[in-house]
Amino acid sequence: MADPTRIWTAALIVIGDEILSGRTQDKNIAQVASWLGVQGIRLREVRVVPDVQDAIVEAVNALRARNDYLFTTGGIGPTHDDITVDAIAAALGVEVEIHEGARAILSGYYETRGGLTEARLRMARVPAGADLIENHMSGAPGIRHGNIFIMAGVPYITAGMLDSLTGTLEGGLPLLSATIGCWVAESEIADLLASTERAHEDCQIGSYPFFREGRTGANFVIRSTDATTLNACAADLGAALERGGWTVTAGGI
Repeated sequence: MADPTRIWTAALIVIGDEILSGRTQDKNIAQVASWLGVQGIRLREVRVVPDVQDAIVEAVNALRARNDYLFTTGGIGPTHDDITVDAIAAALGVEVEIHEGARAILSGYYETRGGLTEARLRMARVPAGADLIENHMSGAPGIRHGNIFIMAGVPYITAGMLDSLTGTLEGGLPLLSATIGCWVAESEIADLLASTERAHEDCQIGSYPFFREGRTGANFVIRSTDATTLNACAADLGAALERGGWTVTAGGI
């Protein structure tokens, strides 16, 4: 029987020189993290790497070794600098091959768009033994090789690929959260936060300070996989803050 307390983890590699140069702002980290949370999987780490094979290979082998799942975004298009498939194949020690299912999908998609050229056929290349991730948005599929998920870098296409994976990955209980806020400097209540978290061992409390209207405040996000535990921790933290003389705002400020 599956352990209900088991925490499933994932890592994300964002691939692309354009991210590191600042020309493109990544939007995939947030949407992958949110999607994983709903699946009951924690995004534990993210690495951004250039379009350099050695860097991708090193990141893939490091992150897949210590997580249940590994996701990558970027570098699976039709141009010469799209080397993600080659790099992941190298990391896995397998050859690159044309996936006949992907060839058929691309052939159908480009039938009225100029045909399946040699460049477009590059998007049918996969590490040997891979399956496909459905893409309703632009024809070219994503790739799944075991617990590695190779996705497009364009955010709306990534979103479609995640949608097609919904409900197909084994995960644990979804991480729930509750937020409260008050006008207080977090340094004033550091001990209070720590003691409250210690008293609720299945909860984590994150503190997020801000400065608005000439005043310092903070929002506190409590996270747990158990609703009862979560509510108890939020209630205790709110009560402790109120006793200290700080007015608490449910839902955050």
